[in-house]
Amino acid sequence: MGNKNSDNADKGGLRRWSSSGDSSSSDGSASEGGSTSGKEDDVQANQPPPQSKTAPKSAATKKGGSGKQVHQVPPLDIASKVPPESKVAPKSAASKKDGDDGISALTEGLGGVSIAPKPSVKEITAPEAIKNVADLLSSKRYKNILILTGAGVSCNAGIPDFRTPGSGLYDNLAKYNLPFPEAVFELGFYRSNPDPFVQLASELWPGLKHSPTITHSFIALLEKKGMLLRTYTQNIDMLDVLAGVSEEKMIECHGHFRTAACTKCSRSFDGKECKRVIVEEKQAPTCRHCGGYVKPDIVFFGENLPSRYHRLVKQDTKKADLLIVMGTSLMVGPVNSIPEIVRKDCPRILFNRELVGTFGKRNGPRTRRKSYDRSEQKDIFHGGDCDETCQMLCDLLGWSEELAALNASTRLG
Repeated sequence: MGNKNSDNADKGGLRRWSSSGDSSSSDGSASEGGSTSGKEDDVQANQPPPQSKTAPKSAATKKGGSGKQVHQVPPLDIASKVPPESKVAPKSAASKKDGDDGISALTEGLGGVSIAPKPSVKEITAPEAIKNVADLLSSKRYKNILILTGAGVSCNAGIPDFRTPGSGLYDNLAKYNLPFPEAVFELGFYRSNPDPFVQLASELWPGLKHSPTITHSFIALLEKKGMLLRTYTQNIDMLDVLAGVSEEKMIECHGHFRTAACTKCSRSFDGKECKRVIVEEKQAPTCRHCGGYVKPDIVFFGENLPSRYHRLVKQDTKKADLLIVMGTSLMVGPVNSIPEIVRKDCPRILFNRELVGTFGKRNGPRTRRKSYDRSEQKDIFHGGDCDETCQMLCDLLGWSEELAALNASTRLG
């Protein structure tokens, strides 16, 4: 089977005034309180006679041109709504909150309607690498993003990766008495002894107890926003599809559990029946035609990758304008070649616990790659948990609420 790899204020609008306080225009017109030589008499001659001056009427008794009284609403006196103590009593340094300049008092005076500004992207704390990725995504230039994932994106769903010492799947298969850990996904071994795989599959079957992670929801959100070209996953857990990624946008490089086939005669077998026998009976289904053992259509070692992979990988890597690799060791081919065959002008991003493949290698095949981030590196890399990384990225982009809602809608029971 294919390997589930481990690591996851507009300045132009400001008006300038002279430092002396003189607001005279360049044509020599008078400023307030001043006069222009030779024009004072003309100004006085144009003033109304003293008897024409009348006392100003109140706002409530002003008359319109028809002689009727017109009621005018007095302007809102916001200051009068603010409690007196908030206008005169300065707050102590200990009681001031960050960015609080009387906003709380004004909010209270306006009936609880908040006027506090939302934090800008620059005010959100995040590593520089993630900010660089946010800059790329927010530029709206990238509409054909290619995703490549491994087992590291599913660890937070409770599914172990393969190679992490101590917790990886291969380190916890001793109970199956395998000749070597990879034998559980070896076609020849399954034909002679299907029980280890059957027991493992009954525990990990998709849709039973493992929900999509934040990373899976992030990928689905990219599709929702029209930015996803394709996602290539080396995982067989189907969590991308469960997260809402359409099958059209998916390449499950190492297969899936939706369908099944005989390992001897290759005839198709009903996927739902295969699931029932393995999950409920803990047995390997047998072919009705030849009696051979049936297994889900996941790729075992020694089997070819799905034809859909071979049909689309070349055109997708040529069309991709941005590559994001997450949660993989890039140790198993041919999928690990994807980062090497994207165009030279395609930015490459790695969200993983460690550098893998040729990412960050100045003397490797990517030497001639264009620089995309402000630190002048050839690739963008952030080391850490994939879910935490995707969450920070969505915080910067203002996608947090959409991400949370999408993830919540796909959680099991």
